[in-house]
Amino acid sequence: MVAAAAEELRRARTNGGLSQRDVARAARVSHATVSRIERAASPEASLVVLARLASVVGLKPSLRFYPDGDPIRDVAHVRLLERLHGRLHPNLRWRTEVPLLIPGDLRAWDATIVGAGFGVGVEGETRLRDLQAAARRTNLKQRDGALDHVILLVADTRANRLALKLGAADLGNAFPVSQRDCLRALGEGRDPGGSAIIVF
Repeated sequence: MVAAAAEELRRARTNGGLSQRDVARAARVSHATVSRIERAASPEASLVVLARLASVVGLKPSLRFYPDGDPIRDVAHVRLLERLHGRLHPNLRWRTEVPLLIPGDLRAWDATIVGAGFGVGVEGETRLRDLQAAARRTNLKQRDGALDHVILLVADTRANRLALKLGAADLGNAFPVSQRDCLRALGEGRDPGGSAIIVF
């Protein structure tokens, strides 16, 4: 990534007929800094300096981040998942951060529960900002991830309860199994028979 950025900066500078000294002066950095960056010999160059250099040579910087590996979950999210995990029958297999098995698809389930003849995807929400969007995201994963049911696992907070109260009526078809019935089935190691919203 550093080498590619360095080459883009160097190419834009030379195409514009600018010397390294010209660029350094305009960006308010040293000539040595420009030289090191263009040679990819300054891997820790700040984004601010890179953006200034890009601007001087007529480039617009862009930065994107993509999922790669296991994220560090916040404590509240981990605890929410563990509360559900603690309610499962020992015969059920529990895994966290389970990627969808689709080449190029970067989505992953927060957890999966697998029993004899059934699989359930779990999506945890500690702060439910948009119930409809969370439900849609969860159901799309179910469609694409080849699991039988999904659990939308929501932290029991006042704001989340209000969001559920306001929007739950529209989600009855997508999450037809009650929390009580779902937890009872999973506690006994059985297929819950459908998707559910669980508030812990």
